[in-house]
Amino acid sequence: MPLDDPEWLERMYNNRARVPEHGEYFARWAAASAEVRRTQPCSIDVPYGSGVNETLDIFPAQGGGGGDGAPVLVFVHGGYWRALDKRDHSFIAPPFTRRGACVVVPNYALCPGTDAAPVGISHIALQMARALEWTWRNIAAYGGDPRRITVAGHSAGGHLAAMLLACRWQQVAPDLPRHLVRHALAISGLFELEPMRLTPSFQVSLRLSPEEVRRTSPAMWPAPAAGTLYAVAGGLESDEFIRQNEAIARAWGPDAVPVCKLAPGRDHFSIVDAFADPAHRVHELAVELLQRRD
Repeated sequence: MPLDDPEWLERMYNNRARVPEHGEYFARWAAASAEVRRTQPCSIDVPYGSGVNETLDIFPAQGGGGGDGAPVLVFVHGGYWRALDKRDHSFIAPPFTRRGACVVVPNYALCPGTDAAPVGISHIALQMARALEWTWRNIAAYGGDPRRITVAGHSAGGHLAAMLLACRWQQVAPDLPRHLVRHALAISGLFELEPMRLTPSFQVSLRLSPEEVRRTSPAMWPAPAAGTLYAVAGGLESDEFIRQNEAIARAWGPDAVPVCKLAPGRDHFSIVDAFADPAHRVHELAVELLQRRD
């Protein structure tokens, strides 16, 4: 990796430049998500804490397999920890709620925050731990089974999904189960953050230090003691995103990461559509994890 070449880093990691029609994706996702919130049963902006953006949306299971004891899918949005919002991603819920899952979509503060309240990736990771703690304590009231929580995330959300799978939950609260997150699906995730520290367009917003890189790079951590991570990236993504997908499989090994795949013909944004498409293999990978009982 030529990490000393800023132009190469931009080519590898600036997905909005790589996919010029990215704005069309965002507009379509936002419109579809607004329609889902208008027409589907849901609880919107439920607080999981008192900090900036510490709210989540809940979409209860419907139809066959719904009701009490539904498996829980927590979806963490992407945006390089600095953009987008949960309200842009409600559209992913109905394909899963129709298959009997309860869907939770949390928000988080965005980097860099403000001078008075700065936000870094570690801060966001702690917010997501609080969101999962809230889910474990409260999701039964919405028909979900707290013993069957799977986390999926896209891009920065894929990074956070891996962190949550490996989280030491009893350091968050002593009464939490050791394996609160049973399984995770990382969609175009980032697992080695040193390139983010050096990519020019991210430096002002992310403010990553070498210490923060070590703290927040899942590929530098031991594999989780339990649980399964599926890692998938788009076949049309940059060489670096494909390498990042492979890096977590190498770092954690096949017991922890038994699935490491590319989705042919999908770029960094169209792969989210694949996740929400019941006919696509990326969607089926998420369903497999939701249905596992281990």
